[in-house]
Amino acid sequence: MIVRQFELVDFRNYVQASLSLTDHITAVVGDNGQGKTNLVEAIGWMATMSSFRGAPNEALVRVGTDQAIVRAHVEHEDGRMLLIECEINRSGRNRVLVNKQRLQRSRDLLGVLRVSVFAPDDLNLIKGGPGIRRDFLDETLVALRPKYDTDLRDLDRIVRQRNVLLKQVGGRLSADVAFTLDVWDSKLAATGEVIGTARAELLRDLVPLVSAAYRDLVDVDVRIDMVYDPVWRRTGLAVALADNRSDDVRRQLSLIGPHRDEIDIALAAMPARTHASQGEQRSLALAIKLAAHRLVTDRIGSPPLLVLDDVLSELDPRRAAALLQHLPAGQVVLTSADVLPPDAGAATVLRIVRGTVVS
Repeated sequence: MIVRQFELVDFRNYVQASLSLTDHITAVVGDNGQGKTNLVEAIGWMATMSSFRGAPNEALVRVGTDQAIVRAHVEHEDGRMLLIECEINRSGRNRVLVNKQRLQRSRDLLGVLRVSVFAPDDLNLIKGGPGIRRDFLDETLVALRPKYDTDLRDLDRIVRQRNVLLKQVGGRLSADVAFTLDVWDSKLAATGEVIGTARAELLRDLVPLVSAAYRDLVDVDVRIDMVYDPVWRRTGLAVALADNRSDDVRRQLSLIGPHRDEIDIALAAMPARTHASQGEQRSLALAIKLAAHRLVTDRIGSPPLLVLDDVLSELDPRRAAALLQHLPAGQVVLTSADVLPPDAGAATVLRIVRGTVVS
């Protein structure tokens, strides 16, 4: 899959921009605050219908306008050319078309375009809270099999509605409440087991790739562990929910399940969050994202477009050189505020000035 042409209208600080991307490395350079990250944010949004910066839709639409347009011409492995057009509206009612045919659900675009992103904030994959690591696993699952998007949406809906019920009962468990909880617990157990199993299987396949990617970056063979072992998976979620019901009612919150799980990451048998240096944490986060990119490539048979947003400036020169040397095959968009190193190997260099592509 190759993105041949990409266009923006009224996205962030862009009035209009059109650019061609090479099959290999396209570098996007410019001073800070000119719109480099905005550009790759738009590319990422088309693949996931969300901003990798966590921004709401209204923040993506240029000030003074009601709608942003992002458009891409994508060539697939079989030679098919797809025109993807997305309207991002402040109201949240977005519209997506593929070859001029409107998709009934925006999430039907998942899998049509795949993009892997690494940005400086991805250090939070190691340093941040459990939700960031859960989101990473779940986003990777969706990239591998878009059907998981439905399962994850179902999980979120079930947990929200179960929590509404728990708050409504105010800590009192009557027979009627218990009956209704039984219904929600059955739904949560069924969906939660699917997600838990998928996460465990994903980590099993991912860890060897993380170790290899980390070794490529730092030239040191270090043991890396990523463990997903929530207590509920040992007994089954249905049993765990029943055992934990009194606590859930008392706290008025669903306290157990995939929405609360942690993924423990260790470097050299020590917790990476507390014991690794910032350089080690950054290299480990990058290795994890590169490993997910390689896994998706292996499973799908085609590499996603890889976005490296201001990554080189966050690495020391030796690790930056190692990253460039070991970039996976496929299409790469690399942004930088600094002069590119000679070994960057960019086929095209685009300069951004105040939301305009000038070269």
